[in-house]
Amino acid sequence: MSDDRIGEVLVTREDLSRRVEELGGEISRDYEGRDLVLVGVLKGAVLFLADLMRHITVPCEVDFMAVSSYGSSTDSSGVVRILKDLDASIEGRDVLIVEDIIDSGLTLQYLIRNLNVRSPRSLEVCALLTKPERRRVDLPTRYVGFEIPNRFAIGYGLDHAQKYRNLDYVAVLEDGPDHA
Repeated sequence: MSDDRIGEVLVTREDLSRRVEELGGEISRDYEGRDLVLVGVLKGAVLFLADLMRHITVPCEVDFMAVSSYGSSTDSSGVVRILKDLDASIEGRDVLIVEDIIDSGLTLQYLIRNLNVRSPRSLEVCALLTKPERRRVDLPTRYVGFEIPNRFAIGYGLDHAQKYRNLDYVAVLEDGPDHA
């Protein structure tokens, strides 16, 4: 894709492929013999979730949530509205939230609290990307793909104004907001 706004590549297609395969292997080992439900957070996690599932060898179900954070377009307030909730009960199930990126952590903190109330057997997080510099809350994240700098990231599901999700790598958005 030729676009002057696509800047420095943060994670290459090859590195994404290798790490997603590794994560799938780790998850498969950790959940052997268990009833796993993958909860993808829409829309950003779709590509990551689809690729990750191909590398998970234990039986798993998939469900989705869509959430909206109130606040400026680049800074979450932590006030979250659920736009699409799970279709099935997670009570007594092993649940793995699959997230594209953890930034401040406020939205994910809300999701963890919301899902814990539903009495899952276990609840863990798998995030493709994390920005430690931006974290405002301490979150247990069992699986992490990559730590990236505090730059506005696009590609591999991450967007700016609904564009760039289809890139097969993660890059910096030039002339974009300071952070995502």
